[in-house]
Amino acid sequence: MPIPIRLTVNGKAVDAQVEPNTLLVQFLREQLRLTGTHVGCDTAQCGACTIHLDGRAVKSCNILAVQADGAQVTTIEGLAGIRVGNGSPAMHPMQEAFRECHGLQCGFCTPGMVMAATALVTARPDADATTIRQQLEGNLCRCTGYHNIVKAVQQGQAAMHAGTAASAE
Repeated sequence: MPIPIRLTVNGKAVDAQVEPNTLLVQFLREQLRLTGTHVGCDTAQCGACTIHLDGRAVKSCNILAVQADGAQVTTIEGLAGIRVGNGSPAMHPMQEAFRECHGLQCGFCTPGMVMAATALVTARPDADATTIRQQLEGNLCRCTGYHNIVKAVQQGQAAMHAGTAASAE
């Protein structure tokens, strides 16, 4: 029997009916068609399904959709803002850093890595390379792009801090 849930996804209110055993990743991908959240392992080992739930990076394959009732969810699609000028999507500084530093190869892990990295940098603005590696251990890259991923997180970290400093002025 479906259960009603109400949550905010990428800044938009969502009312839906879900089966009690529907995983949050399934709800996002299948009902909301937000396919940037990837399903990699179904066992919370790889991190490809990482999203932000009330500001925390969590693996959405390990949470039931009903557990997100009342929550704020941000997926990779909601991370970037909209440019004022022509209205085209603007990348988040962390997304831009992954692109510039070649922190992606096949791209499958990238959405989860970016979501984990933004949460990490928000929580630990002074994280060094060792801390970044430790904190991203729950996100796997099968292409072994870890050196460039760490460089990308550091560049994204600097850009996020520059943006925070600029908006505070």
